[in-house]
Amino acid sequence: MSKPYLLHMITAAKNLSPFDVNMAYDAGWSACTPYTQVTLEEIAGLTQDAIFSRGPKGVARTGIFLGGRDVHLALEMLAAARAAMVPPFEVSVFADPSGAFTTAAAMVAGAEGCLRGSHGSGLAASRCLIFGGTGPVGSAAAILAARAGADAVIVSHLGLVRAEETARLCNQRYGVRLSGADGSSDAHIRDLMAGADLIFNAAAAGVQVLSADQLGAGRRLKVACDVNAVPPAGIAGVGVMDNGVPVPGSTSGALGLGALAIGNIKYKVQQGLLRQMHEAGSPQYLGLDEAFEAARRHVD
Repeated sequence: MSKPYLLHMITAAKNLSPFDVNMAYDAGWSACTPYTQVTLEEIAGLTQDAIFSRGPKGVARTGIFLGGRDVHLALEMLAAARAAMVPPFEVSVFADPSGAFTTAAAMVAGAEGCLRGSHGSGLAASRCLIFGGTGPVGSAAAILAARAGADAVIVSHLGLVRAEETARLCNQRYGVRLSGADGSSDAHIRDLMAGADLIFNAAAAGVQVLSADQLGAGRRLKVACDVNAVPPAGIAGVGVMDNGVPVPGSTSGALGLGALAIGNIKYKVQQGLLRQMHEAGSPQYLGLDEAFEAARRHVD
């Protein structure tokens, strides 16, 4: 009798995401076991409990998924789990806190695809504003955009200090060059929009961060991406189904990428990486960069 595929799903939060559990079962995992309110210091012990119990053949059918809401903690947990492996006792590990890595990867890859299709260029040298950039999806998107060559700016409605704190932390941890900007007033937003080539909205669902008038201030804007699927639209004029269509009210002919179009890429990426864990035949370590690589393949 062949051994089942067992996925140990770990989070620092009180509860594991039902979304992630559903995705794991649909990707072919036989059983998914939750571990909640886990600290970084506990990762090595849990990892070694998982790897030594099944033998070298059993580890190929064993995986660890890291959730939660803190993108930095998830990446630290991924590194800690990898460091705890003792080959040939080694299992695959996938970090995707709150779906932030796969969502951000889908949004940035989708925007990159729109740019290539409409302007023949990628993200390099583009000025990119990330609204809601202090949150998990926004921070991850900012890191990816910067790594792809964009001048990425984290925008916070709470003011400049909060935005700069987040940018500084990301810069220190990941070797990128992000900056922060004040999005607390209409005047500040209009000034920012005047120099923007791309905008990403990763702010809270059901909150409009850009009005039609503010969008109109983006006279060189090329792409507007919105992950908000809850009315009202996070970016005025960008519909949830939009997939590279002109945004009404844009003075520059910007193309819109809506929440469900982004979500379709995100779903494929997360499902694909969960399958990759038990189909590759060798240990996989999957995080933000791997999610972006996968998203680019789905966009291409």
